[in-house]
Order: sequence, then structure tokens, then C-alpha cells
Amino acid sequence: MAFELAAADSSELPAFTAGSHIDLYLPGGMTRQYSLRNDPIERHRYCIGVLREAAGRGGSAYMHDRLKVGVTLETSQPRNAFELEEQAPFSVLLAGGIGITPILSMAHRLSALGRDFAFHYCARGMSRMAFRDEMLASAFTGKVHFHLDDGPAEQKLDLPALLSRRRPGAHLYACGPAGFLDAVIAAASNAWPPEAVHREYFANAGRILASKDRSFLVTLSSDGRSFEVAPGRSIVDVLGENGVEIQVSCEQGICGTCVTRVISGVPDHRDLVLTDKQHADRMTPCCSRALTDELVLDL
Repeated sequence: MAFELAAADSSELPAFTAGSHIDLYLPGGMTRQYSLRNDPIERHRYCIGVLREAAGRGGSAYMHDRLKVGVTLETSQPRNAFELEEQAPFSVLLAGGIGITPILSMAHRLSALGRDFAFHYCARGMSRMAFRDEMLASAFTGKVHFHLDDGPAEQKLDLPALLSRRRPGAHLYACGPAGFLDAVIAAASNAWPPEAVHREYFANAGRILASKDRSFLVTLSSDGRSFEVAPGRSIVDVLGENGVEIQVSCEQGICGTCVTRVISGVPDHRDLVLTDKQHADRMTPCCSRALTDELVLDL
């Protein structure tokens, strides 16, 4: 289902960049992240697409079943943990299912900039393909390739063939279900350097705290205070109990809201938002832990 959000007083909304998302604060204390799918040049609206997840946590069901036109909702400012390299000479955009939303915004932006790109959109069937009419009517319709799981074999996306070679300077962007992203990353592993592969997950199924987790100390660089993080607790929770608030949103390591600089120690990274390069000195304290006895954080 598509939703269009505008300011209650019709004023301009805060600017966003392609790949951005917003937090939507729903009744009952639910906070959900949704990618913006429209052209970043637009300042009068935020457009999102929401897939109803029957086994979800309730946010999408509320959006589909109870949200009415004209209701006032609170949102965060747009944030971007899935940034587009606008100067790249060529981009490959890959979307699976509702992962089309940030990818669609990227296509609008690349088209407006006059950049060359290829856009592949995969869905289980035609009825599951969102915003197809919008893409067919867009200025970039000639760059879009549709792939249906239930369609003829010749139209299905051959990821190994598509990603076996990389044009000089090209960047790759993918958003979709975990299985789709795992397949993209595997197919790109030989020809694409990690810094040119960008992906955004819906959820972090691997973040569940394991029984083998051990305690460690987290120390604040500002005043030297240390706190023990026991198995089953998160750094964010422990620090919050001691008056040190870290802003969080997804609490799954996929949105990047809580990213914190690491002064010393080795994190046990469990996020799906930071790159290997960013892991060198940053971590997500909402879900990541420590491989060393102590972490000193820039707090």
C-alpha cells in the first residue's frame, strides 16, 4: 500500500537524499522505519510503500487496516544509511519485493542527474510488483527490467551473469529480502569490491543474543565510568539505566541511528548496516557486543 505524508501546515519538509528512510511513530509506542521512494527533489511530501506482514510486529497491519486519510502522525527527520554515490559513472540498481522503495528513489535521482544506470526489479508475480505503473511512466522507464518468479525462464534475473563483470567505477545497490540480498552479495563477490556494493536489509534475523555470550565492560571516554554488560543485555539498555541515553530506532542494527565511535577494544559486530571499512572504528551498540573484555566508546 502506498502512503503520502505531508506537513500539517503545508510547509516544506526537511530535505532528504536517495536511499533515506524515516521513523514513523505509530500509536501504541510502535516505531517503524520506512524508506522514502519519491524523487529527493520533492519537498512537499514523503512517499512510502508498506507491505502488510501477516507475521510482523503490528506496524504494517496498523498501516494497512487502521490508518485513515487525514490522520496526523509524527515522523523523524530523514536519515540515510544507504547512500547513493551520485558521481559514479554507472550504477546497478537491484530491488526484490518491497525493497523497491529506496531503489526507486535512487532511480529518480540518477535519472535527474543524467547518470547511466540499469534497474532490475524482481517480484514473485505481477500482483506483487509495486509501483510498476510509476516506473513505466517515468523518464527512466527504458532502463527498467522486470523479473517475475512465475514468469517465463528467459525473463528471470541471472545474477551470476549480471554481476560477473563490473564496469570501471560502477556501484551496486540492492534492497530486498535476506535471501535475495545474500544471493546478490554472493554473485558480486568476485568482481565487485566491498566498497562498491551497497545493501539494505529489512530485518536482522541473526542478532538474537546467544546463550554463549559473555559479560564485558563498556567504558565512557568522557568520564571514565565503566559498566558491565551481561549476557542477554545490550549496551544501549545498560547505559540507559545509568543515565547515558543513546538514540535508537530499529534496535536491530539495520538503521544506523545508534552508530557510535569505538576508541579501543574489538566489537563483535552484529549489524547489517555498516561496511567492513566502517567497522574499523564504529559499532551499533543496540545489538553488537564485544570480543574483548572492554570497549571504550566515544561517549
